Amino acid sequence: MSGKRYKLTISYDGSTYAGWQVQPQQRTVQGELERVLAELTGEHAKVHGSGRTDRGVHAKGQVAHLDLAGRMPPAALAKGLNALLPVDIRVTAARLAAPSFHARRSAIGKEYRYFIWDADVVPPFLRLYRAHVRSRLDVAAMSRAAAGIRGRHDFAALTANPNRVVESTVRTVSMLTVRRRGSEVVITACADGFLYKMVRSIAGILIRVGEGTVPPGEIRAILRSRTRTARVPTAPPHGLFLWRVMYPHATVV
Repeated sequence: MSGKRYKLTISYDGSTYAGWQVQPQQRTVQGELERVLAELTGEHAKVHGSGRTDRGVHAKGQVAHLDLAGRMPPAALAKGLNALLPVDIRVTAARLAAPSFHARRSAIGKEYRYFIWDADVVPPFLRLYRAHVRSRLDVAAMSRAAAGIRGRHDFAALTANPNRVVESTVRTVSMLTVRRRGSEVVITACADGFLYKMVRSIAGILIRVGEGTVPPGEIRAILRSRTRTARVPTAPPHGLFLWRVMYPHATVV
């Protein structure tokens, strides 16, 4: 095989993008990567992400793979891409990957973090990166509710219709924590996979618990219902970060 497969770790501010995935006449993160990749290498390679992020969602550790017919050292590829990419997208790491590596199919888990600012005023420099809630949230109640979400469940009640076939809505949430630091509340979620808008739905219902409008004990009943209702809001996109994607160690060379 003359060409090489590369694994990229990518960080981006999603504020001005219509999400990760290429869309006609829309500015997207994948589209920008593929555009500058063609400029750098002369090849029209497809960049395969570990998953889609929606409009306004950010990433600290999105992962993608691509194949190049020509050979380029990974460090040179990262440096060249960063020289051409917009300042709100950066390749933070590049490595050669095994030919069998696939950014989405090889993933064994993901971590998302959702950031909330619960005070009267959100600092202006955080307005694009924190969901603003004006009332002081009850983090202890949110943590009790989170305990009912952890584990293996059918998450149909905490997802949205992706307008595509989904084989199963069962997922295993291995970690779900709620932590406060001053006026900042951070929800951290790790799972073997996430459904469409699942993290924002979890954040939305936990915010309602924190506000006192949904009792913590009702979370299990909501899950058992397997039906999405207006009681489960979708939290705003700009508080959400794809933090990291986990893979078996044998995926890089």
